[in-house]
Amino acid sequence: MSQPGFETHDHASCIRDAMQAAEKRCAEENLRLTPARRRVLELLLEDHRAHGAYDILARLQAEGLGAQPPIAYRALDFLVSHGFAHRVERLNAYIACTHPGGAHRPTFLICRKCESVAEAGARPVERSLDQEAEAMGFAMEHAVVELEGLCPACAEAER
Repeated sequence: MSQPGFETHDHASCIRDAMQAAEKRCAEENLRLTPARRRVLELLLEDHRAHGAYDILARLQAEGLGAQPPIAYRALDFLVSHGFAHRVERLNAYIACTHPGGAHRPTFLICRKCESVAEAGARPVERSLDQEAEAMGFAMEHAVVELEGLCPACAEAER
């Protein structure tokens, strides 16, 4: 199947594989994938869109998994800190990582019309940023690259 994001792919398999990978990694690294953390990851995996913390909290409340904002924020902090999810700065929202298992700096393609988000594999961009920072004597600790434009469906609709 193709890379998740804007392309058509087997989404049920995408979710299943991501959850299995998260469960396996948590078991291997002795990380607690609590019911709230698990459910937040499942919610982020439902579609390839970024979700705000309060949207996630509303879903958790409706399902009886917690009514206070710290529940959602703690789950999101855990998922982000362990690389299962990323924060999309432009949208002030979160998305499941489509490249789990390795440290990387995410590069997001954000549709300005429908707000769908795809995480691109951008190793050359990472290397370029590292080299530029190093050349300037800058010790980079965090970088997020966000590109805004139109997804294939919205670009086609505008034609």
